[in-house]
Amino acid sequence: MNKRCYEIYKKAEANPKGLRFQEMVSLCKCIGMRLDTTQGSHWIYILDHPFALLSIQKMKDGKAKPYQVRELLNIIEENGLDHLE
Repeated sequence: MNKRCYEIYKKAEANPKGLRFQEMVSLCKCIGMRLDTTQGSHWIYILDHPFALLSIQKMKDGKAKPYQVRELLNIIEENGLDHLE
């Protein structure tokens, strides 16, 4: 995880309610997730190794849904992806 990605990660960790949707998309990309599909308002991201699936949505105010931010943080922490390279 590069410095910019780490900053977004720390911001999400400190305040899941304050993370913008685009920052969440960036964080997904930072850890190697790829956009699999979009279905309406749902963006489906997949991490291949280890396998993880995450569905995210943008709220009306442009922010990410807090429970989805927490799901992404859990994926990062459970797989040890939270270190600077």
